[in-house]
Amino acid sequence: MMSRFFVTGAVSSRRVARGFTLIELLIVIAIIAALGGLVTVALLGRKKEATRGLAEHDLSVIKQGMKLFYLTYERFPTEEEGVEVLWNKDLLSPDADAAKWKKFLDEPMPMDRWGSPWGYRPVSEHGDEETCDIWSPGPDRQDGTEDDITSWKTEADGLGGEGSRAR
Repeated sequence: MMSRFFVTGAVSSRRVARGFTLIELLIVIAIIAALGGLVTVALLGRKKEATRGLAEHDLSVIKQGMKLFYLTYERFPTEEEGVEVLWNKDLLSPDADAAKWKKFLDEPMPMDRWGSPWGYRPVSEHGDEETCDIWSPGPDRQDGTEDDITSWKTEADGLGGEGSRAR
């Protein structure tokens, strides 16, 4: 009679320590994959917003550099000098006083956050002719589209400051 007790006890203890089935493991893996997919989608959307915010900040920094250039030379850079003259003295026009030149931007910013050159016009075509136009073609890299980031106000901006055709 004792032997029967030990056999039953040994069988039941084996059932307790048997582990997970393949289906249980597959369900757990599927749940983890679904959660990972949701997190990835959420982070990609935030990355686009962050890149746009950084580009708007870069445009603001360039605009401040242009104002400093204007205060120094009483003019905005010519089209030939462009935005690059804010960090590169070699591009300063020969008739400008080179002794007044200083770095107006600490770091060169020849391209926007999407790898396109900044657009620049020394005389604004969007309101105040006493200022200049600076813009980024945005993520689609095409001028004149809804995702451009601009230094002027657009209809989409309402009463805001610097423009952005899509927010």
